[in-house]
Amino acid sequence: MKYFIHLSYKGTRYFGWQRQPNHPSVQETLEDALEKMTGKKINCIGCGRTDTGVHASQFFCHIKVDGEFGFDPVFRLNKMLPHDIAVFDLIPVDWDAHAQHDAVSRTYTYRIHTRKDAFLSEISSFYPKENMDVASMQEAVSLLPQHKDYRPFCKQPNLYKNTICKMTEATLFFNAEKNSLVFELTANRFLRGMVRLLIGNILEVGYGKMNITDFEDHLMTGRPLPHFSAAYPQGLYLSKIIYPYLNIL
Repeated sequence: MKYFIHLSYKGTRYFGWQRQPNHPSVQETLEDALEKMTGKKINCIGCGRTDTGVHASQFFCHIKVDGEFGFDPVFRLNKMLPHDIAVFDLIPVDWDAHAQHDAVSRTYTYRIHTRKDAFLSEISSFYPKENMDVASMQEAVSLLPQHKDYRPFCKQPNLYKNTICKMTEATLFFNAEKNSLVFELTANRFLRGMVRLLIGNILEVGYGKMNITDFEDHLMTGRPLPHFSAAYPQGLYLSKIIYPYLNIL
């Protein structure tokens, strides 16, 4: 049988989702738990990758097993996994379902706190409010769905056949009472490093280090960025993945 595993994780202790030698990853941790639970090696194919220190409030991977479980696999996995990985469900899917290729949209959320807070340091990024022009940042965010080629905002654009992404939603919410900002970006695909580079350069606009005209010029012309200003990883969450055959809120 084939299952989608619906899970979430706090990425602070991990070098991203993807298994890699000599570094802890979410994929390796989950695969080790599955092997202990079933007595067999099981490969988890994720819906995408996340960078070191990045979180996922919603993530899917698919696995293949010999048959149905004779026990509650969600309960057992959650007992075996560390506190920073949580499994919500195992969902039976068709044999040709693919966690990465079948996703029709992904949403990333980026959280910022503007007053230093030790309790937020691992799950949100600290950027001081002083000299931050939120209105200019909101203007920059509003430009994103108007453009399609995100080549300047990709760390390794030559890895891709094209760098076209359809950004369907882009918002920035500011809560003055909570001293927080929340970005939400939804697209059919995201390139490597794209979200952190977008947020990092929008912050450059907010601090007056880049003007709106230059920011949009990069989007319009594909002109390379003068330097990579990537936002800190700890504020970033993969927060929603849409599949045409799943109805999960």
